[in-house]
Amino acid sequence: MYDLIIIGGGPAGTAAAVYAARKKIKTMLITESFGGQSVVSDNIENWIGEKTINGLDLAKKFEAHVRAQEGIEIKMPVRATEVREIAGEFEVVSDKEEMYQTKTVLLVSGGRRRKLGVPGEDVFSGKGVAYCATCDAPLFRNKTVAVVGSGNSALEAVIDLLPYAAHVYLLVRGMQLKGDATTQAEVKNSPKVTVFMGAVTKEITGDKFVKALTYVDKTANEEKTIDVGGVFVEIGSMPNSEIVKDIVKLNDFGEVVVDPVHGTTSKPGIWAAGDVTDGPYKQNNIAAGDAVKAALSIYAHLLKQEKS
Repeated sequence: MYDLIIIGGGPAGTAAAVYAARKKIKTMLITESFGGQSVVSDNIENWIGEKTINGLDLAKKFEAHVRAQEGIEIKMPVRATEVREIAGEFEVVSDKEEMYQTKTVLLVSGGRRRKLGVPGEDVFSGKGVAYCATCDAPLFRNKTVAVVGSGNSALEAVIDLLPYAAHVYLLVRGMQLKGDATTQAEVKNSPKVTVFMGAVTKEITGDKFVKALTYVDKTANEEKTIDVGGVFVEIGSMPNSEIVKDIVKLNDFGEVVVDPVHGTTSKPGIWAAGDVTDGPYKQNNIAAGDAVKAALSIYAHLLKQEKS
């Protein structure tokens, strides 16, 4: 029986494990790998304490930091497939057909970006294809880039890119933008932005790095190619919340609904932090901070249980 099982090995899982170890909480961390979504980034410039670091190196630091702690048992590469409640405690089932019992659970399983599913996207992921303008915009200084999407995330990506990119093409699959009116106006009024409506991305090409994007112009019913040095895919994300969908409250987007102060969920004994939650900002530093708050809340909960 563990006091805590942490599910996830990104910045949130790492931060929670370090704090759990410091509080002497008997903890297991289950993860397929360390690093989270940033593992594909060539350069990360907004992780506090590092002027620049690539995703793989950051993942190695995460793992080393956790392994340096006493009292943290790591199960890797292991994927948690289900969380069950049993007599007021919990059982975590893994893809290895193993089951682990715990008093509390911290879900920090992150999310996954929706992909275009076109040729070249996976080939150039981290080599010009990006999924986070807030993270990677400075890397595209003086380059012409494309943003694919129509909602607020796409519009905000364009705005994040404006101080850096030479020009931004916004490719909208439908015939209208879906973001809020103020942000739409800012994008449309910028001389550095060209909006293509009815543009269906077909292929991303290049050599060592992205060089062009081909799309179908639905209005003209023809293929067109634009020369770009980067492609930002901003068509939404999907939280990795399936393993708790039957036990905690999710919002309409599948995100775990949490109390932002403590990270508690609708199910007593289960906490969540990071990109899997309904928190408004999907950033490494925020995920780590929220996970620390959750870990300390779990410690207080366990102390209270011991005294009762």
